[in-house]
Amino acid sequence: MRRLFPVTDQTATTGSGGGPLGAPGEGGDAAEDREWSLDELAEAYAYPQDRPGAPRPWLRANMVSTLDGAAQHDGRSQPISTAADMRIFGTLRGLADVVVVGAETVRLEGYRPARARAEFAARRAAAGQAPAPAVAVVTAGLDLDFSLPLFTSPLVPTLILTGAAAAPDRVAAAEKAGVRVVIAGDGMGVEPARAVQALGALGHTRLLTEGGPRLLGQFVAAGALDELCLTVAPMLTAGDAQRIAGGPSVAVPQRFALASLLEEEGFLFGRYRRP
Repeated sequence: MRRLFPVTDQTATTGSGGGPLGAPGEGGDAAEDREWSLDELAEAYAYPQDRPGAPRPWLRANMVSTLDGAAQHDGRSQPISTAADMRIFGTLRGLADVVVVGAETVRLEGYRPARARAEFAARRAAAGQAPAPAVAVVTAGLDLDFSLPLFTSPLVPTLILTGAAAAPDRVAAAEKAGVRVVIAGDGMGVEPARAVQALGALGHTRLLTEGGPRLLGQFVAAGALDELCLTVAPMLTAGDAQRIAGGPSVAVPQRFALASLLEEEGFLFGRYRRP
């Protein structure tokens, strides 16, 4: 893993050959291009410090895309991922209060409960977090199998985000399974900004969404996304795979600022924040 931006000690340190650490031919590649520890990744991906006053929820997304814009291959993201991407995936979960995910992604990716990881235990305890993040499933129809481990055996109870007009029998089935149902919309569906506010009201201010593309598109269209963590895989897939965000376009493209850029084996790991 190498840091390309911003330039810090990890990019500007002088190597044994006298040139910048990691510069070709200077003997610095091996020293710089190494696997970062989880602590280093946690520092690199730390959430912003809370501003004075009541903490405001911060919603970040974590997505992967190929060079030609595919967010999936054969309906899943795993084929375009890599070991470093999965380390960052685990780190982002280790820092989050709650993981927000669409019902379709839960079904396609076979979501399971987030697990507690010893490497993040002290950090989470110091931040007043539960041992693992909760998973919050965004769904209008609650068309979910509540006998799955995500609902029956999570370390932290799974949440359902839905609308006030959701079918009462499905809401009852979710609650019978031990799921907390949170209303975040007046109709059948969820209003993205209200979902963020509702989670914040429950004390969840470090929010992470892993998609899918339709859910991310809704957050983008609502102006509710604060940060995008994007892995660019050095792959080409062609085909008709979804982009990382779908749904209706925004009236004016939203400009985000590059916060950091890492690289490993040709994969780029960028962080982009709302200015």
